[in-house]
Amino acid sequence: GGSMHIADFGVGMLGANGVVAAGLPIAVGAAQGLRLLGKKSIVGCFFGDGAVNRGPFLESLNWAAIFNLPVLFICEDNEFSATTRTGLVSAGPGIPARAESLGVRAISVDGNDVEAVDRTTAEITARLRAGGGPELMHARTYRLRGHTATDAAGYRPADEVAAKRLLDPVDRLRALLGELGVAGDALSAIQADAAAEMAAAVEAAIAAPFADASGAYTDITDLGTEHWR
Repeated sequence: GGSMHIADFGVGMLGANGVVAAGLPIAVGAAQGLRLLGKKSIVGCFFGDGAVNRGPFLESLNWAAIFNLPVLFICEDNEFSATTRTGLVSAGPGIPARAESLGVRAISVDGNDVEAVDRTTAEITARLRAGGGPELMHARTYRLRGHTATDAAGYRPADEVAAKRLLDPVDRLRALLGELGVAGDALSAIQADAAAEMAAAVEAAIAAPFADASGAYTDITDLGTEHWR
């Protein structure tokens, strides 16, 4: 199904969603379920800046705040909703303000700074585990490529993209690790291993056989009739 439908229930990942903002109510429902089961786990929910203009954003943050649910809402703000600048279609003072208007604490962070994101996430999750209620992390970033593999992103000035590319989080982290004394060869080996892992995954996917058509009739609801066939 592609990246929009990846899921792994075994590790608690309830799945990505191809519908903009549709993951938010799923996350809130999961948190409500954890509460009912008496579990201490917390829920992390990722979405883009385009999702904040959708109804489920308001509904989900409102529900999470009313019931003080342990949800970390993470908005990856890359400034674009597909091919439209989000700022051109978003009223008000910004994403954090929308969360705060519902009583949800919001923290804005440089999403291209791995260390800052890690530190902020640790602080928020500690508060969530202590019963502090839902929070939103506004991670400011930028989409260096098009919205899809076939999107040349000609609607963005080339100099803007070039300037943003200097803030690439991988390059910044590599520089930081170098300053901390990690050898360049070790960093290159890590990068090569990651590239090899991705290449192997692509190769395996291309070589994999098509699923059997009978699979279309599994994991579906049967109300006792044969109409579904």
